[in-house]
Amino acid sequence: METEQLLGIIANSEDSKHQFKANITRSESLAQEMVAFSNSQGGVILIGVTDDGDIAGLTPEDMGRLNQLVSNAATDHMRPPISPFTQNISLPDGMVMVVSVDEGISKPYMDKNLHVYIKSGADKRKVNAREELLRMFQQAALVHADEIPVNGSSVTDLDQEFFDEFFEREFGESLEEQDISRSQILENMNLAKEGKLNISGALLFSSRPQIRLPVFIVKAVAFPGVDIEDEHYIDSQDINGKLSDVFQKVLGFVLTNIRHVQKDQSFNSVGEPEIPRIVFEELIANALIHRDYFVSAPVKVLVFADRIEIISPGHLPNNLTIENIKMGNSNIRNPILASFAPKILPYRGLGSGIKRAIKNYPHIEFIDNRDGNAFKSIIKRPTKGVVE
Repeated sequence: METEQLLGIIANSEDSKHQFKANITRSESLAQEMVAFSNSQGGVILIGVTDDGDIAGLTPEDMGRLNQLVSNAATDHMRPPISPFTQNISLPDGMVMVVSVDEGISKPYMDKNLHVYIKSGADKRKVNAREELLRMFQQAALVHADEIPVNGSSVTDLDQEFFDEFFEREFGESLEEQDISRSQILENMNLAKEGKLNISGALLFSSRPQIRLPVFIVKAVAFPGVDIEDEHYIDSQDINGKLSDVFQKVLGFVLTNIRHVQKDQSFNSVGEPEIPRIVFEELIANALIHRDYFVSAPVKVLVFADRIEIISPGHLPNNLTIENIKMGNSNIRNPILASFAPKILPYRGLGSGIKRAIKNYPHIEFIDNRDGNAFKSIIKRPTKGVVE
């Protein structure tokens, strides 16, 4: 870092990427700051700068002590250890140490007391919420939401006819021909454990999964205009059931609430939807399969006069970007659901859904809202046959 760049950072005060410390005497406190940066998007700690942006006036002797303290904090007071980069910069009023901490690839990082911190604005905060911790373990691929057991569930929750038909179709044998119990078969298929259905098993094969998972529904609303209105809407449904049923109901809701266009069909035909059906198939399946099931919130499908919005809980996982997914890159958040989806939905996986939707209808915008922890697909509706 050049002196001019350092002075510019100091002039702009602290923020989520920059933390000022006049001096540090304890490895424990420094480790907490590095934990917060490692669990967030990385950042820089300036030692030798007060909260007000004044230069504290560190000496070369201070720098030797601080370098050792940084090393101790990063290796002995963090789990897992990290390798920060330090740089000593001389200014007229004294020296400043720049400690650069990268965003970690082994989240969640903890201090030696197993406390987890993240950045919250210019400050840090301790993570205590179970869902937030689970999402961090999910990012590290240590746990996936779709494999979490559903409390109170059992094999009796199954839509047994639906599951038996699926089993026979998939494996070419009836369930009655097996010499093990239905409960053991579910465990072997990664759909249950110790007699409880996991989230995948419940969503895929339970008769009424929302009895035990009430927030995992789809809220669908069609509005007459271009804004959300509390009192005026054309249609509104809370859509629940097995994932295959939810998919069909959501698709039907959207197709019912958009225009259909007569092309080469006869006068009495229904006509084709103004936006190709495959676009909704791909984006609805994507929202149901890849949403973050650690977030207790429904998927939302909003139909406006000029657009359709599909809002899925959870931003893009790990380092995925909108540019990545447009190119077909993927990062499977719910591997069990993703493995079953091609067998029950018009879903192909392999990161091809977004590409296929755009190919069939380019007028789609994607928003990865990391602050709001949501991913939004916006499909623009044509006006008089033309998308503006």
